Amino acid sequence: MMNAGDIVFPHLGIYLENVPRSFTVFGFEIAFYGLIIGIGVLAGILMAVHEAKVSGENPDTIWDFAIYAVIFSVIGARIYYVVFAWDYYKDNLLSIFNTRNGGMAIYGGVIGAFLTLFIYCKIKKISPFRLGDLCVPGLILGQVIGRWGNFMNREVFGEYTDNFLAMRLPVEAVRSRDISENVAAHIIEGTNYIQVHPTFLYESLWNLMILIIMLVYRKHKKFEGEICLLYFGGYGLGRFWIEGIRTDTLFIPGTSLAVSQVLSLCMVIFAVVTDIVVRMHLKKQPKVEKN
Repeated sequence: MMNAGDIVFPHLGIYLENVPRSFTVFGFEIAFYGLIIGIGVLAGILMAVHEAKVSGENPDTIWDFAIYAVIFSVIGARIYYVVFAWDYYKDNLLSIFNTRNGGMAIYGGVIGAFLTLFIYCKIKKISPFRLGDLCVPGLILGQVIGRWGNFMNREVFGEYTDNFLAMRLPVEAVRSRDISENVAAHIIEGTNYIQVHPTFLYESLWNLMILIIMLVYRKHKKFEGEICLLYFGGYGLGRFWIEGIRTDTLFIPGTSLAVSQVLSLCMVIFAVVTDIVVRMHLKKQPKVEKN
């Protein structure tokens, strides 16, 4: 039997006892979920500032843009989640404002960030593609870190598995709506835990790989905006398959289509098609001879 606060990776030989969800400072309770998200946001901004310095851009532009991007990303992340989980919130509207137990959709945050990017650049009369290329490495670094907030909250896990990375969580530590029929069917009689895919970990590792590719490729990009396309395609591809094994999937109302999978597929197609079209266009342009 597991204690309510334990988290176990049986095949890795890792047994974490009494992993807390929060801690108290001067009488104030601070949730690890929010703290880790905050660390991810700060790390992402610092990464973007570094990219600006390396590229010879003014880092103050990043700090200025980041203020708006963070605000509207948080709003977008919450709106996205609430809209596609409306059946849960419609009878308790005040719970919409309670984010301590999660309920922030990354895709909503991404949409909010890119809308802010284009509006900001329109007002400031700068290239959204260049600024986007500077910022997306920071965006995906924030996602690498932020997913560990889901770990502390015992959320964003997948269906039953017995693979090498399988994770065990006490039934009482997770939201009942996240336990699918398949997961419940594999609960061993006499035990009090579920064994699942740690999809938060899959996504964190996948995003780390995309970040490394970005950092290696950024000096070889063919046009402004290509690193953004790499984000759309890379993250979309990983999220598509990971979403397929999650138990907390949000669906398009009235359908059995996972909204994040549909959006991921659209992102991949958009990235591939746009990259091909732009490269073809560049090839048709006459080459300027250097003296």
